[in-house]
Amino acid sequence: MKRLLFVVLICSPLSILAQAATWKVDRDHSSVNFSVEHLVISEVDGSFKSFDGELKAAKPDFSDARINFTVDVSSVNTGNEPRDKHLRSNDFLNAEQYPKMSFKSTSLTKVSEGKYLLEGDLTIRDVTKRVKFNVSYGGTVKDAENRQRAGFKANTYINRFDYNLKWDKLTEAGGTVVDKMVDIELKLEFIKQ
Repeated sequence: MKRLLFVVLICSPLSILAQAATWKVDRDHSSVNFSVEHLVISEVDGSFKSFDGELKAAKPDFSDARINFTVDVSSVNTGNEPRDKHLRSNDFLNAEQYPKMSFKSTSLTKVSEGKYLLEGDLTIRDVTKRVKFNVSYGGTVKDAENRQRAGFKANTYINRFDYNLKWDKLTEAGGTVVDKMVDIELKLEFIKQ
């Protein structure tokens, strides 16, 4: 009996892993956006145009999902080329030395129906920190080509100083030109492979 229980315990995780489906992000129907306070009075929005990611899950509610995501930092776009060039420089992202940002999940916890807390490691430049995203699950549908799609929205705040994005100037009144806190919002649509 003990041997049988041992075999069941050893084999069960493998059988669950074998059943996990892979979902790839659909870049044409997804976005990676950020906003940051400027001069204490308004916000500047931006996005990254090039990114890739996948999700693996065996459960239909995605509560066991594992997520890997990368962003090409040179694809930053705020609608202002001089500002984008500055963001790609060593003052901020240093796209030449650190061309990718990455996120690898450690857990996805269901909080309530359609609401999750996603935890994982976010790497920007040469710094990796644990972050938490609030996630809304929009549902799953089949498209015109009979492919299954799942939609999610995730957001978090990070302190850019934690990732060595430390460029800083003060206004005459003493406020920061660019706030240290950055709001990140992802709207992601995945296609089951």
